[in-house]
Amino acid sequence: MSKIALNHLALVVDDIETALGFWRDQLGIVQAGATQALPEEAARVAFLELEGGSIELIQPTDEDSGVAKYLAKRGPGMHHLCLEVEDLDATLRQLKAAGCELVNEEARHRGAWRYAFIHPRSAGGVLLELYERAETG
Repeated sequence: MSKIALNHLALVVDDIETALGFWRDQLGIVQAGATQALPEEAARVAFLELEGGSIELIQPTDEDSGVAKYLAKRGPGMHHLCLEVEDLDATLRQLKAAGCELVNEEARHRGAWRYAFIHPRSAGGVLLELYERAETG
């Protein structure tokens, strides 16, 4: 595999504004851009910039979504770890060939990123997201 870097840690929260009250307002971590609605993920997200990565806050917007079910079962806290890879397709093929359980066998797209998830059963109990910067044509 090629170079891998930490991209972000994602925290699932009951209320994104309350969470921002701590992380941004009390702790002083700078918010990167506005809070975004992601209808395709049934969530609202906010990113907070750290040196060497970021924190993503995720609030579910639909009680039937996977994130909402995760929150109901486990409560607020760590949701997933996101690593940035140079070649997402090759990494997914390599992981699948090694027997890893992929949540997404095909990369999804969001903004400047392509991404896919690896099931916690294959990653030591951690939901793992892999990111690759999308080609800008």
